[in-house]
This record gives sequence, structure tokens and C-alpha cells, in this order.
Amino acid sequence: MLSLSPLHPFPPKLIPTRSPFFNPQSPNLYPQSSNLSPQIPNLSPKRRRSLKIKALDAAQFFDYETKLAAQYHSSQTLKIAIIGFGNFGQFLAKTLTRQGHTVLAYSRSDHSKTAASLGVSFFSDPHDLCEQHPHVILLCTSIISAEKVLNSLPLQRLRRNTLFADVLSVKEFSKALFLKSLPSYFDVICTHPMFGPESAKNGWSGLCFVYEKVRIGSEVSRVSRCEKFLSIFEREGCEMVEMSCAEHDKFAAGSQFITHTVGRVLEMLRLESTPINTRGYETLLDLVENTAGDSFDLYYGLFMYNKNALEMLERLDLAFEDLKKQLFGRLHDVVRNQLFGNAEKVRTLQEEYVNQNGAALVRSSKAVRSPKAHILDSSEDHSRLKIGIVGFGNFGQFLAKTIVRQGHKVLAYSRSDYSDVAQQLGVSYFSDADDFCEEHPEVILLCTSILSTEKVLMSLPLQRLKRNTLFVDVLSVKEFPKSLFLQNLPLDFDILCTHPMFGPESGKNGWNGLAFVYDRIRIGNDESRVSRCDQFLDIFAQEGCRMVDMSCEEHDKHAAGSQFITHTMGRVLEKLGLESTPVNTKGYKTLLNLVENTAGDSFDLYYGLFMYNVNAMEQLKRLDLAFEALKKQLFGRLHGVLRKQLFENADDSQVMEEQHLLPTPLENESAATPSFEALNNN
Repeated sequence: MLSLSPLHPFPPKLIPTRSPFFNPQSPNLYPQSSNLSPQIPNLSPKRRRSLKIKALDAAQFFDYETKLAAQYHSSQTLKIAIIGFGNFGQFLAKTLTRQGHTVLAYSRSDHSKTAASLGVSFFSDPHDLCEQHPHVILLCTSIISAEKVLNSLPLQRLRRNTLFADVLSVKEFSKALFLKSLPSYFDVICTHPMFGPESAKNGWSGLCFVYEKVRIGSEVSRVSRCEKFLSIFEREGCEMVEMSCAEHDKFAAGSQFITHTVGRVLEMLRLESTPINTRGYETLLDLVENTAGDSFDLYYGLFMYNKNALEMLERLDLAFEDLKKQLFGRLHDVVRNQLFGNAEKVRTLQEEYVNQNGAALVRSSKAVRSPKAHILDSSEDHSRLKIGIVGFGNFGQFLAKTIVRQGHKVLAYSRSDYSDVAQQLGVSYFSDADDFCEEHPEVILLCTSILSTEKVLMSLPLQRLKRNTLFVDVLSVKEFPKSLFLQNLPLDFDILCTHPMFGPESGKNGWNGLAFVYDRIRIGNDESRVSRCDQFLDIFAQEGCRMVDMSCEEHDKHAAGSQFITHTMGRVLEKLGLESTPVNTKGYKTLLNLVENTAGDSFDLYYGLFMYNVNAMEQLKRLDLAFEALKKQLFGRLHGVLRKQLFENADDSQVMEEQHLLPTPLENESAATPSFEALNNN
């Protein structure tokens, strides 16, 4: 506190007498002599002293406000002992200490240096830790070692009302373990932070924290302590989810276990980023990164200690087998149609040859044609292109919106009637290919499915087009259309193979930053033709696409390891019927997004990725082998555990049998008769 000197005014009418010990400049203004006499103080100006500022330390032990603040702070903090100070224990400790809690730690490995750097008191002996009487014992061990570690703790050294908490990824197991191993006077809360060091590296806000108050004493102090512990996570912005352990494990088997399974399978494929990553593929890479840091013990624990996990593994296996069956069944139909279709064609030709009029039943190009479509008026503008879209389905319409918005003139032709949609988009629609080609579009943009591309291209009346027309495709495979164009288009036509690495779903919020791959296969030397090609590419560049000039061969090599794998995993997961849960992890949300992004694509697209990419079969085999290897690893570990139990039980039985056969000493002979242990030692 601040005051004016003198600090302690003399009592009224009492001033110190003159004394050789009195010093008016001394900090101690009281005279050392106690000889005080009642005199009227001399207030002469000559003796007036200047005022001086003095101070007392505000943080003295008798400061009432300081004591109250300290008591309040102490009442809001806990003494928490972390058992198992590995990655996850250290991850939690950082937040606990930052919030002001006292953190102790015990682990079989020496983490004393790390603990010191985090402000944590580390103990190498569990007895020493338990004698500190922590309010909370927080079990951060692996699932597999949890029982062994819990049973090794000297519980008798703890206070009898200590709160035990766990953070295991399976909950029915930890609940049963606590209830079985802990005396009834201990409190129990089962929790699961649905995040870890990787997924929560930028904070815990919005991430799920699941808990069940299994056994909490009715005293106010014990209820309050449990709430204080939960408030640690609530203060960090976690989404607090109170849920039974049984309900948690049911959801976790369908989300967390599947997430880790897919992540580990993909990790075995050694997926790498490519120059043409799709959003779906980047999703898979993120998933691998999020799960790769977790130990196999964690994954095995999810499998072993969640009774729903085996069912989910079987469903995943069946879904993958069903997808392969669907793929190879489609392939079988194609080969069968080719074999029997060729025979049917031969028979038809023979019948035509022996026909009485000898005329081949060939459709004439002068067949009845539908009336010409209404063509939207537009002034001549050489800075704009006239683009004819062949195949006006979802993807054709998706591209047309942007092309029209940029001011280009768009024509469209399709076997299905999309005239109403075309009119809404400002596109001139044609139901007849001859009429369409007679409009002389500068660019023919092929937006058909992979499977129908060849048939559609062969049906176009190329002779009605200008001889220098630019042909462009947007197929997801590139070597196939390149070969198709080179084999079937006259040399006069220009060829540009492209692949927008996005679609109506992934590009619904714009194309900025999304990859657009292209390969100039054959572009004439004329300045006008080079300029036309650049104008077309500029449509995508203007929208912010990442323009990637890449050969068709290189594209297909990358796409087999990214796009085909992405669609395969999306379709497998779609067959599982995955649904959002109240306890979604970041990884599981990733899988749900993947399913959403791929589910809208037709099976024809997926089959085309498989059928027309020479690298796809190899990738499917690798995925199959990776899944089988993971199952072998899981069941091999399970076999090892069972084998160990069997042989240990056999050894125990043998020991018990030998012990039973030994003579039992009489009470008075116990000193003279050697014990069983002594016999074994001899």
C-alpha cells in the first residue's frame, strides 16, 4: 500500500522528546527512547519536513485479497497423476499444465526430461507417485497393457475417494476393468477424447470428448471434482458427449475401427502425392497421415477389445469382394458380347448378301432429319469461341455454365433430350448430329462416358465439319482417347486431350486451385489454330485452375494410383452404408466426405477407370494384397495371444499336478520336511 510519510502519525499531543538517538531522517520515525511527554507540537515553518512516498509490499502474507485469490485458484485446480507418459500422455499434459493443474506422471520408460520441460513431476516408482495423493489417476496406457498396469499400482497408498479416469479408445473393456479391479470406494469415469496429437495439433475446439460417469460418490466434493475434470476439456472447446460405454463401442466399431483399417490398408500401398491430386485423393492422403502415427497396438486393441469390430471387418471384406465381383462380372459381359456379337454380325451380313434386292441395309446419311434447332443469335466476336459439346449430361452441363458465363457461344448435341436445360443455360441444343456439325463449331468438346466415347465419335458426320476443327475430350483416362482420336480423326483435325480433375461436386464452389491436365496431341502450325487452342485452355485458366501440361501416359500412371484407388475406396465404403455418428472423428468425417464425393459418379465412370487404364489392374491387385496382409497381421497377432494363453495354461496345469503329487508335511514335521520350493531349488 502507498502512504505519506510519516507512516504512523503520533498520537495527539504526544511527540518524541529530543534524544541523541532520534534521527528525523531515519526510516524508523519512532524514537528509540520511550520518554514521551505531553507537549504541544512545534509547527514552526523552520521545522516542517517534506512529505515522502513510502510503500509496503502488496503481496505480504497478511494480504487478505491475495489469500482469497490463492484459495480460489487452488479450489479450481486438480492434482492429476498421468499413468503412462507416452505420446498421448504428454499431449494431454501440455494442456493440463497450461490450465494451472498440478500434473504428476509415472511410466515404465524414463520420460523425466520431457516431464521437466512440460512442468510435470515425474516418478519412476508408483509408490512414490501414489503417496502424493493425486485427486485424479488418469490412465493413458495402451489398450493391451491397461490391465497389467492398473493391477501393478499400489492402490492402498491412494486416498480412498480417488477418481480414476481412462482415455482408451474402447470403453466397455475399461469400464469392466475398473469395476473389477478397483475397490468400491474409488470413483470411476470412463472417457474418450476422439482426437490425438495429429488431428488436434491446431486445438481441440469442436472435437468430440465422450464420457460416462460410471461411479461418482454423492458427496459434494466428489461430484465437484468430477465436474472440474470434465471442465478441462470443455474449456478447450470440445464437444462434450455423455454416452454409455456400450453405445460408444457400437458407434466406434463403425467409425474409428473402419477409419484405422482403411488408413492402414492405404499406408501399405505407400500412396504419394502426385502433380494431379484430386480432392478425393488428398482426402485419402490426409487419412493416412492421421492414422500412420498410431501404433499397431492401438489398432489391434480396437479390433480385440471391441466386440463389434470383427463384424465390421467382415462387412468391409465382403464389400471389397462384391466390388471386385461387380467389376469382373462387367468385364466378363463385355468379352462375352464381343465374342457372340461378332458371330451375330457375321450371320447378319450373310443374310444381307443373299437378300434378293442385294442392297445392304445401311442407314443413309439422307435419312429423315428433325427440324433444325433454334440457334441463339450472337454477334461475330473473334475473341470468343463457338464450342460444340457432344454429350450434354451432368458434366457437359456443368462445363457449359462456366463457358457461357465467359461469353463463348455454346452448342450442344446429345442422344437424350436436354433442350429445356440447354435453353435455361443459354445453349443452342441440337437433337440431330448433322445439324449440329453444319453449324461449324470451332471446338468439338466430347463429354461422353468413357464406355460410349468410341461409339459416339464414330457416329458423328465428320465430313460436315470444317477440316481444321479442334477436337477435345475430358475423359478421366487419357491414353485411350488419344489413341482413339489418332486412329479415327482425319489428319486435318487438331487434337487436345484434357482432364479437369474435378466435377460437379468437388467443383461446386469454383475451380480455383483445382488441377486441369492437358496434352497438345496435334495442333496445326497456323497462328489461328495455336491461338484457338490457347483460347480454349484459357477458359480454365481464367477460373483459377492449376494448369498441368502432362503427357497422357504420365497422367494415366498417376491416375491409377490416385483416382482409381480413391473411387475404389469410396465405392467399398458406400456398400457399408456408413452414416454420421454423434462421435465422428476427423478421420471418419474424411471417409464420409469421400463417399459423398464418389457416390454421385456412375458405375460406368468407375468401370471406365478400371477398363481403360492399363495401370488400374495392378493397383487393384495391390489393394487386395494390402487388405489381405492387414487381416493376416491382425489374426496372426490374435493367434499368438491364444497360443500363449494355451501353453501358459498347460504349464500351470503341469505345475499344479506336480504339486498335488508331492507329500503334504504334517504340522509338527514342517520344520524337518523340505518345502516344495526347496525341492524345486534342489
